[in-house]
Amino acid sequence: MTRHKLLGSVVVITGASSGIGQATAEAFARRGVRLVLAARGKPALEAVAQTCRAFGSEVLVVPTDVTDSAAVKTLAEKALEFGGRIDVWVSNVGVGAVGAFHETPIEAHEQVLRSSLIGHINDAHAVLPIFLRQDRGTFVNMISVGAFAAVPFAATYSASKFGLRGFSEALRGELVDHPDIHICDIYPTFVDTPGIHNAGNFTGKVLTAPPPVIDARRVAKAVLSAAENPRSTILIGEGSSLIRLGTTLFPRYITRFMGIFMRSYLDQAEPIAKSNGNLFTPPTQVQGIDGGLRSPEQRALATVIAVGAVGGLAVLGLGAMALRSRLKPKRKPVGRKRRLR
Repeated sequence: MTRHKLLGSVVVITGASSGIGQATAEAFARRGVRLVLAARGKPALEAVAQTCRAFGSEVLVVPTDVTDSAAVKTLAEKALEFGGRIDVWVSNVGVGAVGAFHETPIEAHEQVLRSSLIGHINDAHAVLPIFLRQDRGTFVNMISVGAFAAVPFAATYSASKFGLRGFSEALRGELVDHPDIHICDIYPTFVDTPGIHNAGNFTGKVLTAPPPVIDARRVAKAVLSAAENPRSTILIGEGSSLIRLGTTLFPRYITRFMGIFMRSYLDQAEPIAKSNGNLFTPPTQVQGIDGGLRSPEQRALATVIAVGAVGGLAVLGLGAMALRSRLKPKRKPVGRKRRLR
């Protein structure tokens, strides 16, 4: 497998102002790349850029709303002027709206799709012609294990993630004759970022994430790994492979479990005012990498939950196979009937 040198590379990161994007920017900066950082909010971008410059990286800040295709084209052009080429593009923007589908404003659903799906498509549409002229480049698509397991009460978020997975597969098929152009998908489990607090919340309840919640810096390391050694799929987090396998083998059971889990949580959660979050406007304050979702208790529970998930999936699988075996009609032996004389 070809190993790409990162030192001196030109890397574009969208959604770079906080969370995974900021962690990824800092990780690349430590490796001596030239960074182009994009997001809607300029103050937060400048704060991230200042940190990256302290690590010795040359940084260009380009405030960009990825829902605007013309703005994303301009971002690509400025990145080319800045670095002379684009080696890696990290498509990282993601927003969410949580609530019963019919109780969530349609404008919120549309904005989730514009940002978390169309925004990534705009990124790819802007950079792929550049990659084709160069005959090389890596497009990193930040998705989620939510691309395998749908999340009830976040229907449009699920639609965006399933859509991104199909989009990447289609691009890989189109680029099969260009072995040095790579489409890399990153599928983390729940990540500790400000994102969940910034989501549109139409439940009227406080939102959190169940353990194990992983560190955004761990996801950033996976992005660096994809840039150095491109591969199609990278799963991150305890239970990510099990989620993918479980939804393939037992989709109905997983969907039912997720529905029961989400209803149970929302029934018990503390009340809070409904809000659009940062769906339509960027946060007014610098957010940082962490969302404060990881407690020592959550970290201690991570291993227990992972082991329990393995056991639960195994039991579920064996039970389903046993049930199918019992319900399967017995086949009568095939052969000629003897005539009675």
